[in-house]
Amino acid sequence: MTTTTTTSHSFHGHGRNIVKTANKKAEKTKKSPLKTPNSISEGEGHYSAIKHECPPMGLETLKIDDFQLHASTTKRYGLGAHRGRLNIQAGLYEDDLYDGAWCAGRDDPLQWFEVDARRLTKFTGVITQGRSSLWSSDWVTSYKVMVSNDSHTWITLKNSSEDLIFSANREKEIPVRNIFPAPVIGRYIRVNPRSWFNSGNICMRVEILGCPMSDPNNYYHRRNEVITTDNLDFRHHSYKEMRQLMKVVNEMCPNITRIYNIGKSHSGLKLYAIEISDNPGEHEAGEPEFRYTAGAHGNEVLGRELLLLLMQFMCQEYLSGNRRIRRLVEETRIHLLPSVNPDGYEKAFEVGSELSGWSLGRWSNDGIDIHHNFPDLNSILWEAEAKKWIPRKMFNHHVPIPEWYLSKNASVAVETRALIAWMEKMPFVLGGNLQGGELVVTFPYDKTRSQGVSREPTPTPDDHVFRWLAFSYASTHRLMTDASQRVCHTEAFAKEDGTINGASWHTAAGSMNDFSYLHTNCFELSMYVGCDKFPHESELPEEWENNRESLLVFMEQVHRGIKGVVRDLQGRGIANAIISVEGIGHDIRTAADGDYWRLLNPGEYRVTARAEGYSFASKKCEVGYEMGATRCDFVIGRTNLSRIKEIMEKFNKQPIRLPIRQLQARRSRARRLGT
Repeated sequence: MTTTTTTSHSFHGHGRNIVKTANKKAEKTKKSPLKTPNSISEGEGHYSAIKHECPPMGLETLKIDDFQLHASTTKRYGLGAHRGRLNIQAGLYEDDLYDGAWCAGRDDPLQWFEVDARRLTKFTGVITQGRSSLWSSDWVTSYKVMVSNDSHTWITLKNSSEDLIFSANREKEIPVRNIFPAPVIGRYIRVNPRSWFNSGNICMRVEILGCPMSDPNNYYHRRNEVITTDNLDFRHHSYKEMRQLMKVVNEMCPNITRIYNIGKSHSGLKLYAIEISDNPGEHEAGEPEFRYTAGAHGNEVLGRELLLLLMQFMCQEYLSGNRRIRRLVEETRIHLLPSVNPDGYEKAFEVGSELSGWSLGRWSNDGIDIHHNFPDLNSILWEAEAKKWIPRKMFNHHVPIPEWYLSKNASVAVETRALIAWMEKMPFVLGGNLQGGELVVTFPYDKTRSQGVSREPTPTPDDHVFRWLAFSYASTHRLMTDASQRVCHTEAFAKEDGTINGASWHTAAGSMNDFSYLHTNCFELSMYVGCDKFPHESELPEEWENNRESLLVFMEQVHRGIKGVVRDLQGRGIANAIISVEGIGHDIRTAADGDYWRLLNPGEYRVTARAEGYSFASKKCEVGYEMGATRCDFVIGRTNLSRIKEIMEKFNKQPIRLPIRQLQARRSRARRLGT
């Protein structure tokens, strides 16, 4: 028996203030996802339901384990009861292991799907979907519900004297919720399909709404209990509430925070970011810049809430003197952008956490997948490599954006353009984008090098660094590297240390990760932070505990490798100088002040600094295992040719030696003629 708890933090009342202030100011606009009716998603049973707000029991979030799910019959193992979880996804190639629902072995009204809550529970409702499948159309159109205390004697929910029949799905993806007329108490609950799509079979994905009854002696409950002592605002925030919460954090910590926006969404919502630094608003030479973004897919909302929690946590901990947080704030310029796609989020938020399905709100308002909307620079680089143009005609880094992509007619979301301008403006060193629906960290490249291949390992020249960065997040997450953790959908990532090369998973051109690596200095990774894209807000404290340490550890990795300044002989910083590491075919460049940061694993490296018009300089730089980048500065002088060019430009590019020669020629000619 284990009880997972966390250590206590002393906030001296700061946390209470943030939560109270944010809640108070948001009361006017507060929405409750569970209360929001939706004509598509609410069942149409002929009964009057009293709405009781019990949260989901956790079929989707895997709180309910496979051994708690049972069924009357099963078509095959891959369609067993353990696959009957809300929003579970089938693999591209549906197989015997990972299919997209529970499907009964026979199509008759005697079939049932059962959940063992392992303790007395107040059940208040059921949510259902059809089968996730590219090839089949299977869903249940009506069902009965039964409860039991011992799994032998069952009571069917009734409306007066008749058995209640709940209306279910009209297609396979949109979830339908039915709230019971009154709560029922039991340990076991069964869903008994009564009718189904006439061209399909009995197949269901299910979530049960229920509140566990108080039982301090229950072993199963205590075993899985996760408690947080962080006093934060654990709920889902609308756009206005998000903006208000950021404002409250800024008011609590005005000396280390600054709110700004990087642009607007398609519908005109500002894309707000918060900067956390001891000198907000300024790039300090020698201080690396870090970013977290979330919500590029608007329905993957856990990342958004994690960043809102992170900014509250860092403010509170800074005020209470936490040394680790103070060091991060004083030595790093941190940027948090919680909602890249606020338009999509508002669509998902309006419907609620259990009814938004797998894709409602994923895309921008004009139907674009923002995360994969960046220019495909991989193909440009790989073609140049094949033609042996590098480094003569093209660099192996800072690959330029093609002209067609910059045209107004290109299918580029305004949110993507805003992100690109932000990425080009700030000298980011490391970044993470938080996504949802899986438990894994992915790293570049995301596009396969072989054309027509859907998945193959496609490493960058910095593969060893990326693997370390990915592992630093995954290994400190509470679940990602737990080999006993059940797979979210079809991939057992925990067996691979909770990390994967993006192209090894599935190829995707134009990802934010590949673009960031090839167009800027910034190493970017994707963190898939939970199986459930839109967890119920009662799950947020546990999800925060799952991810909190990982979020901090990953930020600290920005200080791993080498850093320094490239200067000229007069001591002035040289912008845009190229930093090359022997044996790694990817260079980076200095920022405006001549400062640079190069992420590297521990080891000894030969590093070269060069800039146009300057001679180059090389030296050995050693990276140790302790945290903190190794200082590696360079001084380079002008070349003779560049000095001559500079003098020529000073005289309006007029050749300054030619008139003297002409004068000398005239004199010698005059002497010969005797004049």
